[in-house]
Amino acid sequence: MKKRAVVLFNLGGPDSLKTIEPFLFNLFSDPDIFKIPFFQGQFAKLISRLRAPKVAGQYEKIGGKSPLNEWTEIQRGKLEDLLRKDIPGIDVFTAMRYWKPLSDETAEKVKAGNYDEILLLPQYPHYSIVTTGSSFNEWNRKFRPGKAKQLLVEEYCEHPLYLQALNERIDEALGKFPEEKRDKVLLMFSAHSTPESLWKKGDPYRDQIVRTMNAIMRMRSNDLEHHLCFQSKVGPVKWLGPSTEESIQEMIKTGKKNLLLIPVSFVSDHIETLFELGVEYRHVAEEAGVENYIVTEGFNGGDTYVQAMAVIARKYFASKF
Repeated sequence: MKKRAVVLFNLGGPDSLKTIEPFLFNLFSDPDIFKIPFFQGQFAKLISRLRAPKVAGQYEKIGGKSPLNEWTEIQRGKLEDLLRKDIPGIDVFTAMRYWKPLSDETAEKVKAGNYDEILLLPQYPHYSIVTTGSSFNEWNRKFRPGKAKQLLVEEYCEHPLYLQALNERIDEALGKFPEEKRDKVLLMFSAHSTPESLWKKGDPYRDQIVRTMNAIMRMRSNDLEHHLCFQSKVGPVKWLGPSTEESIQEMIKTGKKNLLLIPVSFVSDHIETLFELGVEYRHVAEEAGVENYIVTEGFNGGDTYVQAMAVIARKYFASKF
């Protein structure tokens, strides 16, 4: 029987306030995001030290650490249990890009397992060089497959079960609005932004986000007005827009007072959903006169998203190798 493994790629997050600075150092050291020849290390060290105190203040407001690591481990365990029902002995690992378990640690475990088939499955439904691409590049620097057959799932932005999982979270959140306001809710799909230059060079991320949003609205028979915006800009270069913060202010000015924020490019809650959307932009919305402001919950420990990953994995093991 072939030995099979799945490696889940994800961002990772600091697991304490003390690990924020090294987490940021790893992030700013990533050459797929910040290309600074000869001075990358010095740049990363300086920026991470300067930004750590501000970022620590944000993490203090959401419990002092990122919940992304714990949610990813829960998803990993559920996926492994589900896959073992029809693929005996399969193992599922996690390789975080910027915090533990990092790719080098996971690569050692996968190497020791002497697997015949390895599936690289990102926790990013939409492909970008700065997410899936960066994780894949780092994995290739740390792991040599040898005789093993290895394949990357690049995207699953329109997979039916992924869309179902997202739509379930939207329905749950809509149920929190006053009943008489639910037909007036504006769905604001908020995706992590990337430099606009990447999109112009052919990075498919933005277009895949649009495909997801359009597919969700088709599922919903376009029941509510919707809007796409982008969050988490870093640095002076032009990023994909419109920005979530400016969009919130503009939508309220035009009379939209009931906003449902949908973090479309994330599969579990972390600093950008809990603080940026849940705290920072909530304050922006309240100052602008919002009546109801709700953020959808991440997939977290939900079953539908795990089922989506299981279906994807089974398909690749059955037909790709």
